[in-house]
Amino acid sequence: MIFMVLMGVNVGLSMFITGFFGYAAIRGFGSAVSILGTYTMSQAMSYSMTVIPLFVLMGQFVFESGISTELFNSTKIWFGKKRGGLGYAAVLSCTLFGAICGSLAATTATMSRVAKPVMKDHGYKDEVIGGTLACSGTLGALIPPSTQFILYGVMAEVSIGDLFAAGVVPGIISALCFCGVILFWTIKDKDACPAAEAYTWTEKLKALGGVWRICLLFVIVLGGMFSGIFSVTEAAAIGAVLAFLIMLMRGKVNKKSITSSARDAIATTGMVMISIVGAGVFGTFITLTKLPVAIATGIQGLDVPPVIVVALIIIIYGLLGCIMDTLALILLSIPIFMPLIATLGLDPVWFGVILIMIMNLGAVTPPIGLSCYVASGVTGIELNKVFRGAVPFLVAFMVAFLIVVLFPQVSLFLPGLLD
Repeated sequence: MIFMVLMGVNVGLSMFITGFFGYAAIRGFGSAVSILGTYTMSQAMSYSMTVIPLFVLMGQFVFESGISTELFNSTKIWFGKKRGGLGYAAVLSCTLFGAICGSLAATTATMSRVAKPVMKDHGYKDEVIGGTLACSGTLGALIPPSTQFILYGVMAEVSIGDLFAAGVVPGIISALCFCGVILFWTIKDKDACPAAEAYTWTEKLKALGGVWRICLLFVIVLGGMFSGIFSVTEAAAIGAVLAFLIMLMRGKVNKKSITSSARDAIATTGMVMISIVGAGVFGTFITLTKLPVAIATGIQGLDVPPVIVVALIIIIYGLLGCIMDTLALILLSIPIFMPLIATLGLDPVWFGVILIMIMNLGAVTPPIGLSCYVASGVTGIELNKVFRGAVPFLVAFMVAFLIVVLFPQVSLFLPGLLD
């Protein structure tokens, strides 16, 4: 499986092939064909899976509406006059856009395209621009609705609504820590983050018109879901309709935007579905080998506290996150680690949050650093400069991560209020 992944074969397909032939080697080809047909249909026809294309479509409609430009301009007007103000605006814009888009790569690419020219025109250094946008873009994976949380919830059989609620506070903490990095830059190097133009209070209040739509969408979708007015799947459907209405209000509904939104949503959903089915077949094979049980038994035999086990898992995820895509890592690891988490009695919602956070750290760490590659490709800033700019943010990542690890209630109190 690893060989196929390294050769560039789709991760889901690699897991699918490995799982099928592995199962066949143990139970016979006929049994493998039987489990293949049964599992594929049960996964593809599951009602819970409908949440994936609906939230993806919502994000595509928001992207096609062009609201990202208004979003950054509005935050720029409020924060731009301070040194580092455009950096704060970029972090806040990524947070708000990520709250609707739900994709790390899409948030990074969209906001990089919008924010980089403005920041560059005001004299911001390339390292600051690249590092800020690459790292802030990862908030799209933590702030709900998140594709990563959806995939983790489906794979680990954990409530997606609880995961969404658990990601809110850690996402806010991460954004504040990133703002702390911008503040550090303004103190260390006054030329790195120059001040932009100042605006009157009238202009600031008028600028709120650029964010009210996305805030309203966020409140209706997540507020309705968390309050129990509608389910996660219903929230995704309502969100897709509201995002389409935003496109309509902004005059962006045309053949090109509809075709592009549908094509990208279908492609993303197909990729995720293939990955889920492949991971399911692979997970069935792994379970048959009793590898998870052997790992759990071996770790229990070490007679170490659960915190040591969690630390080891975090280290493994941190190392793998540097060389693998986030979604691929979730798919590969959940069949192996979830039985261990259950054996240790750890909260799967809390584990899901720290899992996404450590993977976000991997998304800005060499040699892969997906978010850094995206930011570099969109902005045209040299990759080494983007990675250098991301270094101070690694400290911010670790601070936010340690807060969530050491104080689980930071992420669990909101899901607790919903129960």
